[in-house]
Amino acid sequence: MSENDALTLVALANELEVFIQNCVPDSSKVNKYGGTLFTLKPEEKEGQFCGVFVYSAHVQLSFSNGPKLNDERKMLIGTGKHRRHINFKSSEEIDYSYVKDLLCQASRI
Repeated sequence: MSENDALTLVALANELEVFIQNCVPDSSKVNKYGGTLFTLKPEEKEGQFCGVFVYSAHVQLSFSNGPKLNDERKMLIGTGKHRRHINFKSSEEIDYSYVKDLLCQASRI
């Protein structure tokens, strides 16, 4: 991966983080597990509802209770017991209104 690609992914992660905070203004950011987690209860693990993680080829938006979300478009991937995620390579791939709906659902669980 080139330095430009890495910078593009970091910028995408930053864009997603700002978007999350705009969608769920009461959320707090916690740097953990190599990414940024968003929580409504910073002192409790159960308050975490999503996270943003930069990988070598994409940025992952992860949802803590992914299987419980109403994902009509079947965008969430993963087979874990609690987590589901969406991978993005550019901001053009993000359907912000749909992602906002997922974020709002996740923050209420």
